[in-house]
Amino acid sequence: MSVSVQPSPAASSETRTRQRSSSSSAPRIPRWLWQGKICPAFWTLGAALSFLLNIILIVTLLLVARELFAVKALVRNQVLGGLATNFQKMDEAVIRTEVVVNDTIPVKFDLPVRFDLPVHTVTTVELTEDTLIHDARVDLRTGGLVITDAPADIVLPAGTELPIRLSIVVPVDTIVPVDTRIPVTLKVPVSIPLAETELHEPFVGLQKVVEPYLNLLDQAPDSWEEALCGEDGQGLWCFLAPWLSGGR
Repeated sequence: MSVSVQPSPAASSETRTRQRSSSSSAPRIPRWLWQGKICPAFWTLGAALSFLLNIILIVTLLLVARELFAVKALVRNQVLGGLATNFQKMDEAVIRTEVVVNDTIPVKFDLPVRFDLPVHTVTTVELTEDTLIHDARVDLRTGGLVITDAPADIVLPAGTELPIRLSIVVPVDTIVPVDTRIPVTLKVPVSIPLAETELHEPFVGLQKVVEPYLNLLDQAPDSWEEALCGEDGQGLWCFLAPWLSGGR
């Protein structure tokens, strides 16, 4: 036995009214969203942005590339080349100057002295002993006796002072000791080649540090024509060389 319950018309109307109010209060979803179009739109936008960024990056790289060989020449000739040249010149340099020496030099030696000394003078000498003089001319007056200019032998006693004029040559032969200090001021010229000093090794080492980079830059092309066209001038990208060179 089955029993079926039929809703009343009033209850059915109330239910439909509630469904309409709930559906009107819920947010509306765009039709393209629930139709499966969000992923294609996202990938389309991402691809457009990526394409735009790639174009900007390529243009920027091309603009920078136009100055690449100018930078290479600057680094090769002025930076690395200048360092290598100056390191070589420093190794070949010579220090030339004058050193001023202020000092006292001790001097000690025996100086031999040999010469003849002439002596001319008036002096007084004293007899050291009784001296006999033969045939002297004497004048004698004593008492009533007068003798004039008579020859005689006389004796001068020791201690008698005689005024004389001395004219002789005295030979001198002796040794004079010399012990003194002599002040000296000298300007001594100095010439020092740096290649013969301990600085030679670090200068050579600095040249060897720079040399590999110079060799690497020497092997690189010097222009866009050389880089893109090759030695035969028939490279695939040779048409870009005039634009990258900027008319230079």
